[in-house]
Amino acid sequence: MSVADESPITAFRQVPRTGVIFVTTEAQRLGFSQKNPDWCNLGQGQPETGALPGAPPRVQTIPVDVDDQEYAPVQGLPELREAIANLYNRLYRKGKKSQYTAENVSVSGGGRASLTRAAAALGHINLGHFLPDYTAYEELLDIFKAFTPIPILLEGDRGYAFSADDLRREVLGRGLSAVLLSNPCNPTGKVIQGKELEKWVDVARELDCTLLMDEFYSHYIWNSPPGTLPVESAARYVNDVNRDPVVLFDGLTKNWRYPGWRVTWTVGPRQVIDAVASAGSFLDGGGNKPVQRAAIPLLEEGFVVQETMALHKAFQEKRDRLLSGLMRLGVRSDRTPDGTFYVWGDVSHLPAPLNDGMGFFRAALEKKVITVPGEFFDVNPGKRRAARASRFRQYVRFSFGPSMATLETALGRLEQLITDAMKAA
Repeated sequence: MSVADESPITAFRQVPRTGVIFVTTEAQRLGFSQKNPDWCNLGQGQPETGALPGAPPRVQTIPVDVDDQEYAPVQGLPELREAIANLYNRLYRKGKKSQYTAENVSVSGGGRASLTRAAAALGHINLGHFLPDYTAYEELLDIFKAFTPIPILLEGDRGYAFSADDLRREVLGRGLSAVLLSNPCNPTGKVIQGKELEKWVDVARELDCTLLMDEFYSHYIWNSPPGTLPVESAARYVNDVNRDPVVLFDGLTKNWRYPGWRVTWTVGPRQVIDAVASAGSFLDGGGNKPVQRAAIPLLEEGFVVQETMALHKAFQEKRDRLLSGLMRLGVRSDRTPDGTFYVWGDVSHLPAPLNDGMGFFRAALEKKVITVPGEFFDVNPGKRRAARASRFRQYVRFSFGPSMATLETALGRLEQLITDAMKAA
């Protein structure tokens, strides 16, 4: 008997699955598993985790100290928090008077945990969020009732651009006290960087509107100035680390390619860090102590530079291959992704049923290729908007997180899928 056939337990609501969980669950019905080499998972939200040319050796074992049997502090190990603060100061704040310290850092057991802590600590405010954006924001923005989520639409024909002047207009016009966004954006790959990002921080400071910036893809930057480390963060443009309303989320999951470690962090003003740590005390109780300790050497400058450069070379090659391969098959893109490891593809010009994101997903599953329909990124907390078709129903997110060999196999299968559909049209 399936779960759907069982009588409901009235005390519990039906909790929807986020995009990646949904597509993975549907694939598992057809035999998918992470260890099954027959499948090509272009729906995955994690990078390949094995060795890359030029990268530091991968960590294979983690020692457990005697005191690691005890709980870690809810805010994280002090030495790890200090190492994270020093990393931000090295990468983004050289020569600046105001520097991050351990008091500006809180460690969590995963990206969703860090975002959930922040959401739980928000007051009765209007919180702006963008469409499209990260699928998991939908439940996050609905479960906590103190704040009111306000959607902000981004347009593909503008390349999903949103200027600091646009931000100012939205903050003043909608009475926003905070704005949540992924930068680089999951799924579009749009990056706010350089002078434009500096202007965003200026607007936030001037209007006292907190920027909640999910920077989990901040080392996957494809258009950095030559000769610079290809990373970006709003931390670069903060004047006073304890006054400017800028809160950052990052971790080992994407930028260090250790998603299974579940080590993430929040960086921001001391009073914000105190609040999210207090929220963590009743939400999750803190992270894994031995893994936090093992994470400290990974934040050393030499390691970060070597890993980032190796990651950049390998993933840019995969980005270019997937992007060109999809374009040849008739999948268009509103913009070349300048960040993340995703291609946001427009399938509207393909023959039916492939011209619909869900139809494409279902058909690709039959070829053992997993993708994510675009409608999952139409973040709609509480399903408050009218039940009309999603603006992104003809989009699909393709991940180049897997290996190059997997991408090549997937492109071959998708070519056959589209060829067959054309013949049948």
